[in-house]
Amino acid sequence: MDVSQIASLATGLDNMELGNKVSTLVLKKALDNQQSVAAGIIDSIPQLPANPAVGRNINTTA
Repeated sequence: MDVSQIASLATGLDNMELGNKVSTLVLKKALDNQQSVAAGIIDSIPQLPANPAVGRNINTTA
């Protein structure tokens, strides 16, 4: 194996490691963003009244 090949291999491995780190950070950022969006959607769901039957039934006998 030639010295230039070893240097090229080392550079290639460094670039691959950097690419993996960048991909991992982008994935973490995307997951954090999705978590924020999901939390916002869950928070926007209206709360049920204390008595879940209130407002859902029609009294036809009164």
